Parts: sequence; structure tokens; C-alpha cells
Amino acid sequence: MSKYLEFNTPASKQAMELASDFRLKNQGLTNLDRVYWNLPEEALYEEAIFRNEGKLVKGGALLVNTGKHTARAAADKFVVKEESTDKDIWWGTYNRPFAHEKWSLLMGRLQAWAQGEELFVQDVYAGADPDYKMPVRIITEKAWHSLFARNMFLTTNNPDELKNFVPQFTVIAVPSFKVDPIIDGTRTDTAIVLNFEQRTAIIANTLYAGEIKKSVFTVLNFLLTYEDVLPMHCSANVGKQGDVALFFGLSGTGKTTLSADPNRRLIGDDEHGWSSQGVFNFEGGCYAKVIRLSAESEPQIYETTHRFGTILENVVFDPISRNIDLEDDSITENTRCSYPIEFIPNVIEEGYVKSHPKNIIFLTCDASGVMPPIARLTPEQAQYHFISGYTSKIAGTEIGLGIEPQITFSACFGAPFMVRHPFEYAEMLKQRILKHKTNVWLVNTGWVGGRFGIGKRISIRHTRNLLNAALDGKLDKVKYRKDKLFGFEIPLTCPEVPEDVLFPENSWGNKDEYWKKYDALAARFIENFKLFENGCPSEVLAAGPKRLSLAK
Repeated sequence: MSKYLEFNTPASKQAMELASDFRLKNQGLTNLDRVYWNLPEEALYEEAIFRNEGKLVKGGALLVNTGKHTARAAADKFVVKEESTDKDIWWGTYNRPFAHEKWSLLMGRLQAWAQGEELFVQDVYAGADPDYKMPVRIITEKAWHSLFARNMFLTTNNPDELKNFVPQFTVIAVPSFKVDPIIDGTRTDTAIVLNFEQRTAIIANTLYAGEIKKSVFTVLNFLLTYEDVLPMHCSANVGKQGDVALFFGLSGTGKTTLSADPNRRLIGDDEHGWSSQGVFNFEGGCYAKVIRLSAESEPQIYETTHRFGTILENVVFDPISRNIDLEDDSITENTRCSYPIEFIPNVIEEGYVKSHPKNIIFLTCDASGVMPPIARLTPEQAQYHFISGYTSKIAGTEIGLGIEPQITFSACFGAPFMVRHPFEYAEMLKQRILKHKTNVWLVNTGWVGGRFGIGKRISIRHTRNLLNAALDGKLDKVKYRKDKLFGFEIPLTCPEVPEDVLFPENSWGNKDEYWKKYDALAARFIENFKLFENGCPSEVLAAGPKRLSLAK
């Protein structure tokens, strides 16, 4: 809203009713026009529509457009380099250093820019386990971003709790505020800057709401390791026998889809912690890709796209009928919906379980079309593949990605959000796998019968049946073969899955071409792991693939 116009908005009179005594002036934001504190969903809908931030579509969802940024600006993320955390941060591609003195200048310009502005505040929590729950303040320029914060994090409606709320970390999302590469030392006029010393993050010049979610995740990935909690980029669910399953994978590999299983209760769809007591969700909502979502294949998530309270990002709709078109990717391939986790049936309402994972699934979207649909890993192979984090980046999830998936290695299946060195997380994972005798599976949700453009995406029905067999213990009783290059074990049979599916080379027209492609992938694994082999135990190095010439 313009700071030069004076008029009331739908929630003006209720703006201060749920305010914390720890006001924004305590955080350096002064001379503001008006601050809307902890507005509920209905009021934020009214504010967003009144401000022309979004449209109401069939079923009641709020549809918004994020402008030029339809994905994360991964290359524009920085971490302030300061003495208290310097030695513990994995500096490099994903944690670019930002000078401490530059931060002071940036914050000063932001404080000046904010004068006369209207802002929204949500005082929320990250981490469902009461032992690790962190108070987080989300300050936003947009009403719909405030609704996004309510969807994605844990909220309270207790007025006394809100009155006494003091944040341990604050995220300031201001899409109208541009940074300056010359003054600030940034790459562009967009930046995501995290300061662990001052417990503050600034998200400037991007409307893409995923930056808010991932900034909080990045913060937890750093701070929780000091409390002996393993932060994980994974979804999680639990079976009727109390058996927990974790699904690791980058965006687009199937974490949200495969964890939303009607036969299992959902803990969360994207970010979790594994403590000495069990597994807990970091969030209170889900943020799912919806491009080409179908009611038949993914009924639970599809249902949320037609509900009040859901935010649809960059989805195409008919302005007359208000019907949405989930097939249309003309804005972006990375269409998204944000919704409260309770929209999914069979959810664990508490957000945590006091039991440990029986199965871990590493989801890889293999665009080269050579990986088996499922394989069982030893603890050492689990470490190797966790550190490698092989997958393909799916179109639209980051700025600059085209239509064709890009083969990539993302340490811990979430390198952009890992603040410490991957070995720190891998060692914590190994200790837990050994202590709790957890099974680890590598599952390919990518292509079969050839690479992208030649083969086809593996059937989600086959993937679900393979997963169900693994989670139900049915693969414990079948025979396995040892993979010639990677050494992991592949089942020879699986209930309700054609045997031919378990031999990916059979789906290729030319088997020699298959083995050449598979050998080339092994070479890429070996080359990538050279980044991590210094100090890596010999048994983990030995758990990697062998080239075809050596395998023979």
C-alpha cells in the first residue's frame, strides 16, 4: 500500500489486538505507518484481496502471482561472516560470505525504507517438539506472505502467549526493497541475507514465498546441530505399527507426493529433526508442487487446491469462471500450493513422534534413465549416497533452470540449506542408522528406458508398490542381486511390480548403450565425491561405485 495515502483497510481497527509487547521498534523498525499483528486467515484474505495482491478462485483458495521470481534465487543467498560462527560454516557456493560492515549498512537502509510503511507480523514457532520449539517472527510487506507464514509454521491463538512473545530469530521479507550490488556487494538487486549473530534474515526484492520457508529451514539446519538434533530435508510418515519412514530428496523428486499415503499417518512433508527421542516436523504446513497434479494419482494434495486457506502460487486460472488449470505451465513449471498440514487426512496433529525411523528412503530423480527403481544400501553406502545427494533439478525449482532436468549432486539432499559441512550431518545420520538398525533404500523416481526425452518417467504406481513392500517388510523375504557398478542390492522380485521393472537395462532398446550411460553416471559420482574425500573414512570411500572396466 502507498505510504502517502491515508485510508482504512479491512483489518485496520484490529491491527494491534494481538500485538506482542516486544514491538518492532525493539528491532530497529520505527516510524511505521501501521503494523498488523498476528491476523487470522480470514482477515489476511480480506487484506490481500483489498490490496489487489491475489484473487479468490473456485473452491476458496487465494491465487497469487510472484512476478519475475517464480523460484528460489539460490545464487543470491548470503551468510554474514562474523567471529562467533565463522569456523562452523561451510563457506562456498551455498553459503556466500557477506561482510559484517555491509550488513550494518544494509540494515540501516532497510530501516530508512520501512519508515511510513505498513507491515504484517506473524509470531510463530518452528519445530513441533516442545523441547526444541523455536519462536520465530515473520515480518512481511505483503498480507499474503503473512498468510503463508501462518500456513507454514506453528501458530498460537492464545492472546497472553502472543503478548509475551519474544523471537529467537526474525525473518524480514520485503519484496519492494532492492539491494544494490555496488553498495551491498550482492550479485543482483535481489538478496537473501542471514545473520546468525543478530538472529535476523532479510529477504529483499522477491515475492517468491519459498524464500521465507527455506530461510527458516536454513537457520534450523545450523542451530539445532548444537542441540544434538539432526536437521533433515525430508518428509516423514508413520505406519500403524509406529514405524517411522523418512523420505529424503530435492524438490520435484516426490517427497510430498510419496509421503502423503492414505495408509500411513503424515508427520510432515519437507523438513524434520531427528533427536534422541524421535522425529519432529519443523513446520505446520505443506508447500507442494502442483503442476499437472491429478485427482486420481494424488487425491489428497489435489483436494487442497480447492480449499479456503490454501495459497496457489503462479497457477493459471480463468478470471470469468475462476476455475484453475493445473496443467498450464505458461507462467512457470514450478507452480505451488501452500496449505496447513491438517488439510491432509491421517496427519499426526502433534507434529512429532517419540519413535525412531525403521526405514529411510533416498529419492533420486535419475534423468539419465539408468538407476534401478529401488536398491538396499549398507550403512557405509548410505553415508556415501547421503553425502553425494544425486538427483536431477526439476524445471522451475530454481531460477535459470530450463525444461530439461539437470543432473546434479546436492549434499545431504539439500545442499543449498546446509550451513555446516556435509560430513557433520552425515556423521550424525550414520550414528542414528547404526543405533536404531534403520533400513536405507535408494529409490529412483526418474526415467526408465532411456534418458529424459527418450525414455519415460517411472510409473508412480510402481514406485508406490515398491515403497509399500519396503515399508511393510515384504522385501526382507525376497532374493537380491548385487549391482555391478554401485554394489548395492536390488530385489529380484517385488509384490505387484512386474519383474522386468527391477532390471532397468531391459527397458533400453540397446543394452550396450545402457551400460555406457550407467558407467558415465558412475564416473560422475566418483568425480563429485573428490570434493569430500579429504578426511572421509576409507570404508565410505570404498562404498562408492566402480567403473565398468574395473567391475568386469
